[in-house]
Amino acid sequence: MAKITVDGKEYKVDPKLTVIQAAVQQGIEIPHFCWHPKLSVAGNCRMCLVEIEKMPKLGIACATQVSEGMVIKTQNERVVKARNAVMEFLLINHPLDCPICDEAGECKLQDYAYKFSVGYSRFDEDKVHKPKRVELGPNVLLDVERCIMCSRCVRFSDEIAKQPVLTFTQRGDHVVLTTFPGTQLDNAYSMNVIELCPVGALTSTDFRFKSRVWEMSSTEGVCTGCSRGCNMNMWVRQNELLRLTPRQNEDVNSYWMCDEGRLKTFKSVNSESRLNGPMIRKDGMLTPVGWDEAIAKVVSELRQFKKNEIAGLGSAFATNEDNYVFLKFLKDVVGTKHIDFMRHIRGEDDNLLIRADKTPNIRGAEEIGVRPAEAGKNFSAIVEGIKGGSIKALYVLDDNIAAVPEIASVLPNLELLIVHSSNQNETTNLADIVFSASAYAEKNGTFTNFQGRVQRIRAAVTTLEQDRALDGFEMSRWDKFAAHNDRWGRPAKKDARPSWRIMTAVASAMGNKMKYNSAEDVFKEMAEKVSAFKGLSYLKIGSGGALLKNVQAGVPVS
Repeated sequence: MAKITVDGKEYKVDPKLTVIQAAVQQGIEIPHFCWHPKLSVAGNCRMCLVEIEKMPKLGIACATQVSEGMVIKTQNERVVKARNAVMEFLLINHPLDCPICDEAGECKLQDYAYKFSVGYSRFDEDKVHKPKRVELGPNVLLDVERCIMCSRCVRFSDEIAKQPVLTFTQRGDHVVLTTFPGTQLDNAYSMNVIELCPVGALTSTDFRFKSRVWEMSSTEGVCTGCSRGCNMNMWVRQNELLRLTPRQNEDVNSYWMCDEGRLKTFKSVNSESRLNGPMIRKDGMLTPVGWDEAIAKVVSELRQFKKNEIAGLGSAFATNEDNYVFLKFLKDVVGTKHIDFMRHIRGEDDNLLIRADKTPNIRGAEEIGVRPAEAGKNFSAIVEGIKGGSIKALYVLDDNIAAVPEIASVLPNLELLIVHSSNQNETTNLADIVFSASAYAEKNGTFTNFQGRVQRIRAAVTTLEQDRALDGFEMSRWDKFAAHNDRWGRPAKKDARPSWRIMTAVASAMGNKMKYNSAEDVFKEMAEKVSAFKGLSYLKIGSGGALLKNVQAGVPVS
């Protein structure tokens, strides 16, 4: 370890670190634009200038390695004056368009202008004008006038995404960020440059002008696009999910997130295809009904079949809690042995984040035990049973199995099809009873990624059920409000419930009480009874997740 002094305080640090890395480790802020912990050092913004004893000039903290006895000053008059000069230089040609800039509220240049600038400009000439609203690719828009040439986006494209298409052209104050001729920024991770950009030069074509950052709430969550389970933040305004951004977790996704995960996974939450309360098929048509009627219908219908005539399909899209209660219901209440779930493997894994398994919880479903009780009686055996007539009733949890034509052609053979779903789809169109399940952004719970890491999801969008619980009203009094906007004109809260809660109600109606008041109650019992989850709790999982017990011990998935 090397002993260094920063602003009069001594620290012991790794001698391989640069000054800015050592400062970050000690909680010391050194302002910077171009430096990023996961990118190579460029050293071109000069914002991180510090005074280092025995060096004649100020040094850039991002490219200067620490050494034994180094004395560093980050706040003295010489450093402050240099920062002021750098900020003045950067702001000379920067447009004064904060009122219409999407980055306002989370802009480094804006923040540093308040912290480190002099607060006025000596520049009287006309600013240099550059191209605006330039489409770098299908998902990223560039405003060159705002660009401060930090080169973060260029280095990300070269080093992380492995698509070196960005470059600078021209010189001096006429320098322009652009793509090489005949190319565009269209790699699978292109939208990461939006967060990397310290100013508002790079913006999302999807989110552009939808909301100011201070008008939205941010909730920690997990991407459901594949079995990686990238950590993310869900941004909500007036109960509508507007964007997803990556959240740092070095054990899962570092700082990054793929474009497909950002754009496709949250669209269904706001979609017009969202279900808004349970439905029962009457005279060949799915008809909206109350929750009590739908639950009573399930109970009366299931009782008409023998145990071995009923099958249940859990889901790798459902949470651990949903799958656990569903499995408990099938085994303890229904008594069937025909249990499994559908796999969704498409394409191949890439070298960064994307997984071929397009579900967020295949590992969790397997560890919980959503599998056949008899050898060989797997998903394909259930399909064959439906085709042959030995299985007459099917209960499907949060999965659109009819999206596969071969399975869709078999489902009409059933006498009873019960489905949990957040959106109308091919499977709900064939169902006899449909329960409107909460989307991932509307409920609490956990997913287990392919590495065996259990991660929390939290409700960012509220449903009618959550409002009822807060207000203390009986649910039946509020059913008529489900299809309408509230008095402020905000999007309607959906009449949806988490699947574990629906299963609890159905089990109770069948005479089997399950005393769960929250997803955490379900997880507590699961941690007691499922060996892989032993010793885990929501507190231990926290924001970064926690490995399954058998993964910690080096045991492969069962």
